[in-house]
Amino acid sequence: MAGGGLDYEIRRAQRKKTIAATASAIFLVLLVMGTIAFIVTQAGDEAKVSTNDMHSSSKSVHMLCSSTDYPSTCVSTLTKALKSKYNDSSSIEDPKDLLYAALRVAKNEVVLVQAFNHSQVFKSKDSRIHASVEDCMHLFDECRYNIERSMNRSIEFGNNWSNDLETWGSAVISFQQSCTDSFPEGETREKMKMLMKTAKEVASNAVAIIGQVAGLLTLLGDQEYSDRHQLLENAKGLPVWLSESERRSILGDYESKLRPNVTVAKDGTGNFTTISAALAAIPEKYNGRYVIYVKEGVYEETVNLQKRMVNVTMYGDGSSKTIISGSKNVVDGTRMWLIATVSVSGDGFIGIGLGFHNTAGPEKHQAVALRVMADKTIFLSCCMEGYQGTLHAQAYRQFYRYCVIKGTVHLVFGDAAAVFQQCIFLIRRPLPSQSTILTAQARSDGQQTTGFVIHRCKILPDPSLHSDNTNYSWNNYLGQPWKKFSRLVIMESHIGGIVHPEGYTPSEGAKDEKQSTLYYAEYGNIGGGSNLSKRVKWPGFHAIGPKEAKRYTVGRFLHGSSWIQAIGVPVKLGLYRHVA
Repeated sequence: MAGGGLDYEIRRAQRKKTIAATASAIFLVLLVMGTIAFIVTQAGDEAKVSTNDMHSSSKSVHMLCSSTDYPSTCVSTLTKALKSKYNDSSSIEDPKDLLYAALRVAKNEVVLVQAFNHSQVFKSKDSRIHASVEDCMHLFDECRYNIERSMNRSIEFGNNWSNDLETWGSAVISFQQSCTDSFPEGETREKMKMLMKTAKEVASNAVAIIGQVAGLLTLLGDQEYSDRHQLLENAKGLPVWLSESERRSILGDYESKLRPNVTVAKDGTGNFTTISAALAAIPEKYNGRYVIYVKEGVYEETVNLQKRMVNVTMYGDGSSKTIISGSKNVVDGTRMWLIATVSVSGDGFIGIGLGFHNTAGPEKHQAVALRVMADKTIFLSCCMEGYQGTLHAQAYRQFYRYCVIKGTVHLVFGDAAAVFQQCIFLIRRPLPSQSTILTAQARSDGQQTTGFVIHRCKILPDPSLHSDNTNYSWNNYLGQPWKKFSRLVIMESHIGGIVHPEGYTPSEGAKDEKQSTLYYAEYGNIGGGSNLSKRVKWPGFHAIGPKEAKRYTVGRFLHGSSWIQAIGVPVKLGLYRHVA
């Protein structure tokens, strides 16, 4: 009876919480829709603003801004933007107009900050600062591009609009942070932080408002948004523990549909002998998917798939046969932006049966094999092989399946929303002074929709760990928080016994403040390293159940039914274990 009473109290508390939340949401809808619908009133032939409605509009702004992390900045910037609209004799018809205003504010701030390169503050003879300024200008271009396409999307809307806007807004925040981080530690970096302060805050506010407006429209029954949380389950899942020939056989249905536009072959039997030449030949305007077949061989070149090269599929003869190899690294003086063997910036890229290698070695520290800064990218049966920083999952939505990722420190790092499904992570031998760390996720703002999800994968030692018959004495960790709101979820995976019982390691010592703001979670894992009893006691670490785990499936986290499953790529949208 006592247990039943406790259960009843819990259910009652949960019901009260649900009712209160629903009532608050309905109140907000009524407030927003009721107070901003007809702000501009007609008096004769001239439009004039009603002071009462202006007061009501101010309430609406305050209510929407209450969901942000920087409400004061939100209220001041949105109010200013809306007053500008009144001067144009416009009216606010619905919450979408407030969203558009928030995006316009974010764009204006980026434009202001982008003028920093003309400031004497950043004039320096230090070559590192010159390089940082150059990198920032490129990153600000990316910010403007993402805000502008968000503004266009907020007018057109259509399916999955909010996830697109949240993704692009999250990328803006990530690129702003990357700009600051590119400067050497010291006075110049601190000045950049101050210059960027408002721009980062309004970008964060815009992402928060996107979610708020989406929720309002859902409650209002907006048909363009009503299917936001639908999850289409795919009952089929292919085991990763198959040979490459078996996996390729399973992928045959998808690959058989591919008809290459051009072929790359080192022996001269194709249209081109280098991948870079094939990419350079892509027409400026091309409708549909452009397919490049890369024959077996080791291609020693730096490959850059540019932003204009959208919807490109590149497939090879297998990740151990078609290999793109390089050795650029930071120790030899190459900038972080330029060290990747392959860089992907064109949205909609699909890579199949390719090997991406960086052979610089562990002593060269960061040496990236693959950098991905493109939205809705898919990698199937690929191998990313390096040491420190093998895969830079920099930004946007990314999906990896049947892939092998090899490395030592931060095998995967960056600030993408990336899901690794049925992949194998192989831990290689690090330098004597190093520990191995699987991930370093760089989510820097609590509103971002980014994070790494490792789902139905295997985390194992690379055979090289035992190649000399000696015991390895270093520690192996699953993650290290790169930024304040770092997010990592590992679920339904095999975690090998090589993983340290604590699982995770701080980035700034035992008192690292990120331990309470990060989100690290595990669910349903097996293997010698999956025992949670000795995991770190950080406030941000969670042992979660199936309800919470579903939030991080491909269907929910990446909205993958619309861009992964829809084109016939093998994918599991939900959890593998059926849970009622």
